[in-house]
Amino acid sequence: MTDVAALARERTQLFHDVLDGKIPKRVPVFASFPVEFCIQYAGKDLVEVQWNHEMLEEVFDKVCRDFYSDMLPVNAFRLPSFYKLLGARNFVMSSGGFLQHPEVEGMAPEDYDDFIASPYNCIVEKILPRIYSELNTDLNTKAIAFAKAFKAFYDEMGYLGMLYGKLTQKYGYAVVNLFAGFTEAPFDFMSDQLRGFKGISIDVRRIPEKVEAAVEAALPLLIKAGTPPVVNKNDSTFIPLHMAPYLRGKDFERFYWPTFKKLVEALAERGLSSYLFVEQDWMRYLDYLYELPENTRMRFEYGDPKLVKEKLGKKHIISGFYPVSLLKTGTKQQCIDKAKELLGILAPGGRYFFDFDKVPVTLDSINVDNARAVLEYVAANADY
Repeated sequence: MTDVAALARERTQLFHDVLDGKIPKRVPVFASFPVEFCIQYAGKDLVEVQWNHEMLEEVFDKVCRDFYSDMLPVNAFRLPSFYKLLGARNFVMSSGGFLQHPEVEGMAPEDYDDFIASPYNCIVEKILPRIYSELNTDLNTKAIAFAKAFKAFYDEMGYLGMLYGKLTQKYGYAVVNLFAGFTEAPFDFMSDQLRGFKGISIDVRRIPEKVEAAVEAALPLLIKAGTPPVVNKNDSTFIPLHMAPYLRGKDFERFYWPTFKKLVEALAERGLSSYLFVEQDWMRYLDYLYELPENTRMRFEYGDPKLVKEKLGKKHIISGFYPVSLLKTGTKQQCIDKAKELLGILAPGGRYFFDFDKVPVTLDSINVDNARAVLEYVAANADY
């Protein structure tokens, strides 16, 4: 037990050093495997396990045993029970057991004025009933459905919190929570489940003033959503970034950037760093990202790691870039060579931890032997 506790302290210090802008003893490793991958890797049935959360301990334990990571490498971000109880249109489990996010439009163009006047009321009274069929009914039935869904949510999230703590203690993982909170950039929030990709793309051309007013109106809600009840140093709020790469530069400057920057700055004022999943290619926006509060954590999916290191590496924390696709198509040596290449680019000067460019959702999306080899190589060969 003492050895595990010492390992946890060492790993925690690695991340604390990186997140504080210091050079750690070595590059810390964070491999993250979603629940769908974990269930498949453990040889279990996707549907059965997701409907019976107590089966997750065996599933997650196997992944923890078999893949190196300095931080807990497993997570179950969404489970189907509470979505099913609400009659969700936005998250629907397929026959194969994957919880999918179809394109939905919970907000109509004529709702903009109501949303701008009172985002919360508009969401509760108009948008939620369109997305969740069990909330599109009389008040009593709606209240019962809501209560059932929240009971399922808190039961499952409570169990997962207990399990995460148990596995962290068992394997001596770093005690750092990059996902202490969750929120979205206001424009992404409007695009994701309110207007949809197609709807928002039309709105920025037809009714730009209303879009601009709506993202400003949504900002206070999203700051609140991203602030956890207890703020601990080195924890962060996770913000996946969706729509910016699909916008023209002038639309990014008008609709996306101002409220996104305010969001990250507001969280920083509350003592929270932001952990950004920089989806798709943000290379044309690197100068904007530099303006964010110091030590913002950024996981990059695509782009030029040399340029990112040059522009952002002295102020912000960088991770990602390692292509999950290579773990499927490359030889073991090619996969290790890619890790060497990225370490040579991103590790100098600190402010970097190793991670893949995205999570592998399906078991057949990677060669697990290659993944293990890469993670073990980085852990053993990335000393400063």
